[in-house]
Amino acid sequence: MAPKRTKRKSPSPDPQGMFAGMTVFLIEDGVQSLRLQIWKQKLVQMGAKVETQLSEKVSHVFAISSDALFHHVDDDRLARFKGHVLLYQWLEESLAAGEKVSEDFYILKVDPEGFDIFDKSLKAKLANRNSSSYDEHSHCKRIKSSHEEKKQTNEEKKGDIETNSVSWASNTEPHFPSSLTNSPEISSTQDKDVGMQMSFQYSPPDLNKGITEIFGKLVNIYRALGDDRRSFSYYKAIAVVEKLPFKVESADQVKDLPGIGKSMQDHIQEIVTTGKLSKLEQFETDEKVKTITLFGEVWGIGPATALKLYEKGHRTLDDLKNEDSLTNAQVIGLKYFDDIKTRIPRHEAQEMELVLQKVAEDIIPGMVVVCGGSYRRGKASCGDLDIVITHPDGKSHKGFLQNYVKRLKEMKLLREDLIFSTHSEEGTDSGVDTYFGLCTYPGRELRHRIDFKAYPRDIYAFGLIAWTGNDVLNRSAG
Repeated sequence: MAPKRTKRKSPSPDPQGMFAGMTVFLIEDGVQSLRLQIWKQKLVQMGAKVETQLSEKVSHVFAISSDALFHHVDDDRLARFKGHVLLYQWLEESLAAGEKVSEDFYILKVDPEGFDIFDKSLKAKLANRNSSSYDEHSHCKRIKSSHEEKKQTNEEKKGDIETNSVSWASNTEPHFPSSLTNSPEISSTQDKDVGMQMSFQYSPPDLNKGITEIFGKLVNIYRALGDDRRSFSYYKAIAVVEKLPFKVESADQVKDLPGIGKSMQDHIQEIVTTGKLSKLEQFETDEKVKTITLFGEVWGIGPATALKLYEKGHRTLDDLKNEDSLTNAQVIGLKYFDDIKTRIPRHEAQEMELVLQKVAEDIIPGMVVVCGGSYRRGKASCGDLDIVITHPDGKSHKGFLQNYVKRLKEMKLLREDLIFSTHSEEGTDSGVDTYFGLCTYPGRELRHRIDFKAYPRDIYAFGLIAWTGNDVLNRSAG
């Protein structure tokens, strides 16, 4: 007779856990039941109390979008609510980080009066564009609706579009209305249209940060030294280890996992036993490695150039300011070194994407403009903006990027050029136009990296995948 299976007990709630002191109310609209169940379980396990209705006891309300929030809670109750209203993504990012992240980037505006005016007017345009037969623009299945109904709806909203849209005249300083800058969310309907549901995927917390953080440093060191093979080996190992649902206490637990060979197992065993890795400590005390790694963080300086600069006697970034051999792009990368390393909050990336979409639409109706990279993968912040462009007619992308960049410079959104190559009209390099440069968020001088890739329609899907990443996907596909 088989032994009786014992029922696994759920972990006891931790009164001192990460969410201790929080009383939460979860808006279920638009959320998969399994995902909601996971979130509830994590909240309770980590000290929070979950209420089934909005009351004075609730300190935090979570929703997947503003539309879901207003659909479930009436205006009067929201007006009286004194707590915090956040996107579910705050919960995801906190779980992934192992600590509560700042709430600033995930706040949902709760004033329904005039809510999201610019956002909605722009979405009306985008909805009209999305109703075309160009299904490649969305990587999620959409619920088909009548083209005639969409056309009629958009015609009715045309006056609102022209009245409420932000003024982006070329001779004026760009600005955002308060309704946009305070509203990082996208409506659930728009989420479906542009495939943004991936932004709310559940990311399990990294239970093995001690391992993955050390491996991450080795990724950067080997990359700076020009050893791509070893750098990629550690990168692949991180991707495996950070998703493990248990804390690694012995290398035997990971010996059969992909990307974890004998050498990697030895490193993991040393880390879980001692909390450190002698190999990394040797690198971190090596002046040559430290200097080359630092120089390699300057945009435009690769491993070979970093090594040459070190051999010339340079040891600090200030030393490089008098180096005549630097290219114009490298000089710009050095000048804005700190700016470029500053992460872009997700809500700002979203607002920039909306503006870039509108400008493109004003130049040539129907242009498809999507922000890829870590933004499209649903991260809370981005290192840069990766913008992928095409047009469903297969020809309007030709020569578009030149006019687009010119308009964005007039608006003072693009500030410095790094790389600009055009091939769409020449018929070379698969007809892809490329622009790399620095941009500024309206009202600020802080520079961020921005890349544009304008693809022909027939290879756009491949370009979108490549510029969404991540590195492991792209390199393994290559």
